[in-house]
Amino acid sequence: MKSDKTGETHISLAHGNGGRFMRELIEQVFAHHLSNPLLDIRADAAPVPVRTGEIMITTDGFTVQPLEFPGGDIGSLAVHGTVNDLAVSGAAPLYLSLSTFIEEGMEIAQLERIVASLGRAAASSGVQVVAGDTKVVRRGEGGGLYIAVTGVGVRPPGLSLGMQHIREGDAIIVSGPVGDHGIAVMLAREQFGLRSDLQSDAASVLPLTSALLPMAGLRFMRDPTRGGLATVAHEISRATGLGVRLHEQQIPVRETVRSVCETLGFDPLYLACEGRVVAVVAADEAAAALAAWRSLPQGGLAAIIGRTEGTRPQVVMETALGGERFVEELEDDPLPRIC
Repeated sequence: MKSDKTGETHISLAHGNGGRFMRELIEQVFAHHLSNPLLDIRADAAPVPVRTGEIMITTDGFTVQPLEFPGGDIGSLAVHGTVNDLAVSGAAPLYLSLSTFIEEGMEIAQLERIVASLGRAAASSGVQVVAGDTKVVRRGEGGGLYIAVTGVGVRPPGLSLGMQHIREGDAIIVSGPVGDHGIAVMLAREQFGLRSDLQSDAASVLPLTSALLPMAGLRFMRDPTRGGLATVAHEISRATGLGVRLHEQQIPVRETVRSVCETLGFDPLYLACEGRVVAVVAADEAAAALAAWRSLPQGGLAAIIGRTEGTRPQVVMETALGGERFVEELEDDPLPRIC
């Protein structure tokens, strides 16, 4: 839909008024790219088949700037972010409900690119968009496009993951290099005159989480989005009352990410990832978990990066020089609208 029947190429308030323009936008952009047997734009609610198991529901909002960045866009990011929240909980993602808030003046061609990307990400993740809503806000009242997604999945009966299962001496594993998404988005803003071919790591982590689910020693999984790896470490420490000890030399960071962080004063530990998993597993199964991840395309650079310990709740980094430093909890937002 490069333009509507009136020749318009940008979103107007009429596209949100419930009339013909809105109907054409929904039919020609959203329904066209998201079509599936369960999506009916004429119904107020969608019936969906329910599988045996525990129903899991998550909701998230996405406000990334720029809307399109190397390795993804806000559409694919919205799918991956929601699917990943279900996956790290041990659930198989099934259905999505989509709400879009479009700013008046947005180019329709860009909107269609993003919705098409969202549709491809949903198809590759094995989920269906079964319900949705579209709103148009006045010019200056939004960031071009905001997306809110609710995801529904099913977790196998008897599977229980959570920080309450973490024990002293458990191993902490990350599935790949940290900070790729945060730096890729930042460089796409062209604020610092830096260039790189770095791509966001945004992707479904379902293959990674599925590989660990059969392990009896799997305690907990989390995707380190806003606040990055450091925030996950602090959440673990605070919830369990245990210390978290990280090993700087073991944490995978791409050289491009490291260089940009050193130049601009960022710390990769706090940068958002959108295709990584942090897992806590029993120490005697850490090697098997690492091997399972490294056998997958997404997990080739997975690493055991630390452990829990019976000290007071704190996060300590063993540095490359053999010293120690406290990893402070994130307070400021170094990169707004990353996810």
